[in-house]
Parts: sequence; C-alpha cells; structure tokens
Amino acid sequence: MTEPPSTRATRRGRPGYDLESLLTVAVKLFNERGYDGTSMEDLSRKLQITKSAIYHHVRSKDELLRLAVNRGLDGLFAEADKLETIDGRAIDKLEYLVRASVGVLVDQLPFVTLLLRIRGNTKVEKAALARRREFDQIVADLVSKAAADGDLRPDVDPATAARLLFGMVNSLVEWYRPRQGADAETLADTVAAVAFDGLRVRKPD
Repeated sequence: MTEPPSTRATRRGRPGYDLESLLTVAVKLFNERGYDGTSMEDLSRKLQITKSAIYHHVRSKDELLRLAVNRGLDGLFAEADKLETIDGRAIDKLEYLVRASVGVLVDQLPFVTLLLRIRGNTKVEKAALARRREFDQIVADLVSKAAADGDLRPDVDPATAARLLFGMVNSLVEWYRPRQGADAETLADTVAAVAFDGLRVRKPD
C-alpha cells in the first residue's frame, strides 16, 4: 500500500527547505519564543520536516544562532569597512555609518532583532556580544574624532552621544515594520536629521 504524501514528506524531509529558508524560519521562532525557549523539536514541527533533515544542514541549534547573529554583524562590519573610502571629516563618516546601519537593520530586520536580544548565555552569544562591542568602539572613536575636530557640540559627552546614536538606530527593531513604515532611505534620512541636527555645531551664516 502506498504511503500518503504527508507521511512520505515527514519521513524524508519536506522538499524545498535549504539552509537559507531553514535559517529564516529558525530566526522567526527564536524571536517569538526566545532562543532558550525554542527546541529543535519545535523547529522540526514548524518546518514539518524531521530533525535529521535539519541536521543535514547544521550540526546544532547553536550553529543556527551563530549563522543568524553573524548575518547582522557581518552587514554592520561591511559598512564599517567602507569608512576609509568615504571622503570628508569624522562627522561625515559617522553620519554615513548611522545611515548605513539603518539600511542593514531594515534589510536584515529579523537577524538584527535577534542580535539585539541575546544576553551572553552561550559561547555563541558571548562571541556575538564581543563583536558588537568592537563595532560600538568604531562608533565611539568616530564620535571622539568629530568632537576633537570641533564638529560636535562641546557640551555633549562623546561616549554618551555614541550610545544614544545607536540606541536610536537599534530601537527601530521594536516598532519598524517594512510593509507599514517608510523605506530604508527615508528612514535613514529621518534618523540622520534627528541625530545630526541636534549634534552638529551650528555654523554662523
């Protein structure tokens, strides 16, 4: 007797799921339930494939997390790597990085959301947090250079300004929805206007 299609799909692994689509669903579940609250069994049921089919692509849930958080981090560092090619002063490079980071966030929203929610409970999370601190230091250095150049208000502490700048960018994950809000460029324009019109030294006419 021939097995029904649903049984065959469950046993053999549902066709059409490659690593990318698997990662997309995993990140969605991690964001909804929390990484610790999501099991490989949960993922198997959501995908309607066997756990062995998942392990065909990744060795563990930790590897899924590593791939996910690195997606957002790699995007941010790719933009930071472009800073040497950006003409202008430190303040111009800082504005570029803020705008570009908004673009990364919009483009990789689920992945960046997950990145911002990890707390360092695993080796993968600790490594990701270390990379986040490295990126934060790039921002802080740019703010300090812009302040030294006289392009930031002298009454604004550079370290605090750096945290507030990317605190504003990161807060977008809490409310921004691509289908309901502005596009990435418009959103970046708004963030830059709010941030830099308040930070930049006002030159006399």
